[in-house]
Amino acid sequence: MTESVIQYLKDNRDQHLEALCNFLRIPSVSTDPLHRTDIRKAAQFVSDYLTEIGFDKVEIQDTPGHPLVYAEWLNAGPDAPTVLVYGHYDVQPADPLELWETEPFEPTLRNNRLYARGSSDDKGQVFMHLAVFKAFMKTDGQLPINVKVCIEGEEEIGSEHLHQQLANKKEQFKADFAVISDSGMVANDQPTILYGLKGFTGVEFTVNGPDNDLHSGLYGGAVRNPLMALAHILASMKDQNEVIQIQHFYDDVEPLTEQERTLMAQVPIEDYSVTTGVTSTVSEQSYTAAEHTMGRPTLEVNGMFGGYQGEGTKTIIPASATAKITCRLVPGQDPNKIQDYLVDHIKQHLPSGVTVSIKREPISAKAYKVDPDHPLIKQAADSYSKAFGRDVVYVRMGGSIPVVESIDHIFNIPVVLLGFGTPDDRLHSPNESFPLSSFDQGMVTLVDFYASLG
Repeated sequence: MTESVIQYLKDNRDQHLEALCNFLRIPSVSTDPLHRTDIRKAAQFVSDYLTEIGFDKVEIQDTPGHPLVYAEWLNAGPDAPTVLVYGHYDVQPADPLELWETEPFEPTLRNNRLYARGSSDDKGQVFMHLAVFKAFMKTDGQLPINVKVCIEGEEEIGSEHLHQQLANKKEQFKADFAVISDSGMVANDQPTILYGLKGFTGVEFTVNGPDNDLHSGLYGGAVRNPLMALAHILASMKDQNEVIQIQHFYDDVEPLTEQERTLMAQVPIEDYSVTTGVTSTVSEQSYTAAEHTMGRPTLEVNGMFGGYQGEGTKTIIPASATAKITCRLVPGQDPNKIQDYLVDHIKQHLPSGVTVSIKREPISAKAYKVDPDHPLIKQAADSYSKAFGRDVVYVRMGGSIPVVESIDHIFNIPVVLLGFGTPDDRLHSPNESFPLSSFDQGMVTLVDFYASLG
C-alpha cells in the first residue's frame, strides 16, 4: 500500500511544492493587526485544501483571537485509532527585511532549500501532512486511520485561545494520540525522536528611580542609578557556573536518569561555532551542554533597556530601567511557583533608593515528557529510520510548544513529536528555509507511520 502512495508523492512533487509556495506567499503574521486579513486568508487556504482532499467535515472555528481550522475523516472504522494532527499556519514577523537575501513571502529555491518565512516553522511541516493525506486519498481512496486535524493561527503569540477551544470542544477534538510536526532534527538527515519539551514562564520588571532623567554630574553619588540597580539584581540570579541562585528554583526538578544521560550522549555534538558563531559553550556545573539544553532548567535575560540609546554620550542617571526574563522548565517544575520565586528574588535583592514594578508572563506552560519506549514512539522511530536510512537519536528539546501541555492536560493522550526541521533552518530569523530532503523523506516517514498504525 505504501509504495503506491510514495510513488504518487514523487510523481506530483512539483505540484505539491507549488501549492506549498502559494501557502507561504500569504504573510500570516499573527502579531501584527495589519495582517488580520492575511491570517484569515491562510486559514481559508488550509480549509480549502482539506476540503479538496476529501475530509468529511471541515470548518473554520472563530476564537476571540485568530481562527482555527478543524477537519475530520473518520471512515477507517471504530477499531482503527484516531489521530489528532496539530500545526499552525501563523508565522513570525519577517523583520529585519534588509537581512533577507530574497523576499520573505516570495518562496525561493536555492541549494536544495526552500527559502521563505514559515517554510520550516510551521507551514512547510503542516503541508507535508496535508500532502500525505491527499496521496492516500488519491491512491487508496481512504486514509489508513481516523484523522482529526487542528491547525491554529496563534502559536507564535502563545496559543492564547487554543487551550480553551480544545477544552470547550473536548469531544470533537478527542483522539487516541496526537502528532505534531513543529520541531526538528539535531542534524541534517539525522532522524530524531523528540520525547520531551521544556516548560516556559517569565517576568518583566522595571526598576524606578527619580521621576525624570537627572544630570549625572549634579546627582551622581546621591541618587541610585536604576540601570546599576537592574544590573545588580540580574547578576544575583546566576553564578559563574551557570547555577541559578534563586531560592527554591531547583526544589521540584526531576533529575536526569542515567538512561537519559546515555541517550543524550548518543546525540551528535552540535558545532556551536558554526551554528551560532560563539567561540565556546557554557553549561551548568556537572552537566554537558547537551544535558543542560535538553534536561536542565535555564534562566535567560531576553532584553534590557533604559537610559540614553543614541549616538555619543548623554550624561544622565535614567529614571528607570527594564529587563525581560524567561525560564525554560523541566518536568516537576510549576510555572506559577517559578514566577513566585522570581518575584521574591527581585524584591529581596532590590537596592535601596529605587522601587520595582513586576509583570508576570501571562502565557506559561509545564514541561512535557513521554516514555521513549512507548509503542507509538518506537513505531515512529522505525518509520523515521526506514525513510532516512539511519538509526534515530532520542532527544529532549530546550524549546516549548504550549499546545503539547494543553493536549496532555485535556486529553491525557501520548503526543508524537515528528519534526523534520534542521539546525540550519534559521527559525524566527531572516532567511528562514527548509531542506527539500526533509520535505521528501519526511513525507515518506509520515506515510509509513500512518500506514503501520492502520
